[in-house]
Amino acid sequence: MTEGTISAAAAEGGDTLTRLEQEGEIAADYLEGLLDIADLDGDIDMDVEADRAAVSIVSDSTGRDLSKLVGRDGEVLEALQELTRLAVHRETGDRSRLMLDIAGFRARKREELSVLGAQAAADAKTSGEPVKLAPMTPFERKVVHDAVAAAGLRSESEGEEPQRFVVVLPA
Repeated sequence: MTEGTISAAAAEGGDTLTRLEQEGEIAADYLEGLLDIADLDGDIDMDVEADRAAVSIVSDSTGRDLSKLVGRDGEVLEALQELTRLAVHRETGDRSRLMLDIAGFRARKREELSVLGAQAAADAKTSGEPVKLAPMTPFERKVVHDAVAAAGLRSESEGEEPQRFVVVLPA
């Protein structure tokens, strides 16, 4: 099998793990090329989480700052994730749901949003009123929805991108 192609079993969905691992490999190669072009150093970690490939760029042993790749409130990270997904799509022909994290930004954001979702659920339980949150990206809304569900309540998204937001509904 040549690099960038999918086996027949993976193409038919028979080997999801191999397909996701391949997505991670393609993404890592693409990101390594970008790091070289930008003259930035970083180590690339790959994993499979929740039925999607997950790739992280972390500081290498020199500890150089990767904040330029995250940007203001993760804007550059989101753009790099989309470019990486497009690179995977170009190689595989399949749409990718790959998640990219840089310098732990997304992991920290996930933790903050989980706390926000739990707090909004507690507020909705206490007040008996829906709680509307600020506009968020799809990733951010998903984390909040999961936290609200874990607290035993329902939530829904309202509005149009980029002003789409989560509403936590009382019991």
